[in-house]
Amino acid sequence: MIITYKVSPLLKIKLNWMTEITQVREKEYFVDEQRIGPYKLWHHQHKIEPIEGGVLMTDIVTYQPPFGLLGSLANHLFIRKQLQQIFEFRTRALEKKFGKFSA
Repeated sequence: MIITYKVSPLLKIKLNWMTEITQVREKEYFVDEQRIGPYKLWHHQHKIEPIEGGVLMTDIVTYQPPFGLLGSLANHLFIRKQLQQIFEFRTRALEKKFGKFSA
């Protein structure tokens, strides 16, 4: 499966981002990998575990920004924080729809 997005990672400049679902193990995980987009490398595993009362999803993200040393600096200054905010937003949206997980 190929998924295309428009993203604005920097200064609200719109970029194309294309990911492909490259691996699926039903009821365990699926992986999306960038084909076109803002990163030099993007590999995102969505691990799915049944738990009492629902499902726990854990994200394992491996990424590398472009532009070598400049990209590493950008990652330290803001990219990592932006990614964290994106995943936190998704968590809040899922909790709003399905309820909050409590261990």
